[in-house]
Amino acid sequence: MKIEVKNVSKKFKNNYVLKDVTLDFESGKIYGLSGRNGSGKSVLLKIICGLYAPSSGEVTFDNINYNKNNMFVPNVRALIENPNFFPDLTGFENLRLLADIQNKTSDEQIYKTLKIVNLESEMNKKYSEYSLGMKQKLGIAQVLMENPDVMILDEPFNGIEEESVKQISKFLIEEKDKGKMILISTHIREDLENLADIIYYFDNGSVKIK
Repeated sequence: MKIEVKNVSKKFKNNYVLKDVTLDFESGKIYGLSGRNGSGKSVLLKIICGLYAPSSGEVTFDNINYNKNNMFVPNVRALIENPNFFPDLTGFENLRLLADIQNKTSDEQIYKTLKIVNLESEMNKKYSEYSLGMKQKLGIAQVLMENPDVMILDEPFNGIEEESVKQISKFLIEEKDKGKMILISTHIREDLENLADIIYYFDNGSVKIK
């Protein structure tokens, strides 16, 4: 798969958050989106996912503009900004509820994914009892569990201990080697140094490769 961001700008009221951004993403690579908070990383990811429409320009998936045609982009899963789940359900129950939407994931696959993110020992706790790091892990798990072709992770390692970061990073590299496309944004550049094949640096609405 190839995602092309073509001359994309986005403004809110009179303020441009993205200015004429052009980027390409291809399967089999991990892309890092680096830059301080408020530099436009999350806005671009929302445009790619179809949550925002660009003020100008377009995003295509294998030459198809899903946003323009008001279509859902297939086989893309994303964690953008803060994860949000039902507080009175357990971690496992929340994932099972999401999995039931498309009925593509078995209980066994959910258990496997919870183990990948190092959350299996807390999967029967209510979400309301989760720490920040545990919430992040559950958000990552909902991206991974249905084996999507494109995985989008916005500040995924926020609040997660180093051991779990290493374990999740190892899995993401393995998925990349299987041909998956992975986009990871973070304001902490060190999170990307040994993980991303290509790093795009965001600054004041503009983007350059690092």
